[in-house]
Amino acid sequence: MLRLDELIQRVRQTRCRIAFPEATDPRVLGAAARLSIEGTLETVLIGKQADIHAACARAGIRLCSEIIDPETVREKFAARYQEIRRARGMTFEEAFQSMGDPLYCAAMLVADHKCDGFVGGASTTTAVTLRAALRVIGLRTDAKLLSSCFLMFLKQEDFGEKGLLIFADCGVNPKPSSTELAEIGIESARTLHSLFGLEPRVAFLSFSTKGSAEHDDVEKVREAVRTAHARAPELLLDGELQADAAIIPAIGARKAPGSQIAGRANVLIFPDLNSGNIAYKLVERIAGAIAIGPILQGLVRPANDLSRGCSEDDVRYVAAITALQAAYMR
Repeated sequence: MLRLDELIQRVRQTRCRIAFPEATDPRVLGAAARLSIEGTLETVLIGKQADIHAACARAGIRLCSEIIDPETVREKFAARYQEIRRARGMTFEEAFQSMGDPLYCAAMLVADHKCDGFVGGASTTTAVTLRAALRVIGLRTDAKLLSSCFLMFLKQEDFGEKGLLIFADCGVNPKPSSTELAEIGIESARTLHSLFGLEPRVAFLSFSTKGSAEHDDVEKVREAVRTAHARAPELLLDGELQADAAIIPAIGARKAPGSQIAGRANVLIFPDLNSGNIAYKLVERIAGAIAIGPILQGLVRPANDLSRGCSEDDVRYVAAITALQAAYMR
């Protein structure tokens, strides 16, 4: 996939360090080895030395990464974590317990600028990965919430941006309000621009196009569009649009004449998690698209989640995207 290969090439210039807390998973080890050998980025495995060496031996993988055992930094990181969570009443004992977890250790390496980002989720749930990122790294001051998107690489290049579409939010927010939908749209536009340098064209999706139906759910999308326009007037965005009106020019021209977005959207904002998650999985499985994500949006420094069904290539690509996010945030 050309755009993914271009991403890998660009990452070499970032000189980023990415932490991997699931350091005995053969998919993670394989991806980390390839990234290191190819000189794409520096990889840091979080876990016990003996366990990681044994896992490499079992998988026949050459170990090329730095290893950080959480026990060697646990006390220092616990004190730092207690400081971060002091307002929430966290005790040192609770912080010490958390910092024995490689996921929390990886997050603290990012929060303390020892690594540029972390990638988790190969063997843990999204909820666990998000909790570590939110509690340790936290949201940017200008971000209203944590959200996510998927990069969808389609075989059909007449959709989106030569086959590239962003779907959001497919992984985090179950029932976003109109204000939250607006935030998701703005953050997803930022993601497309930061990773690919492309001008975002954001479509807020619904079962209605420009008043073809009336319902509270449709009005929520309309309000999200008004809010997003007010907050980011420089963005090209429109809604409410049905999916076909958003991505097929002839249908867009017929259903939403005069729209700058209809038929040309490269960022699709779904009204809720149900629709977004179902859509990305159907497009991935039926249309044969490559789905990379969920890519997390709104954090101070980057952390990203993997599907537990991920491949070695998925880990490699998400790590590359994490490095590009880090470079952009600098």
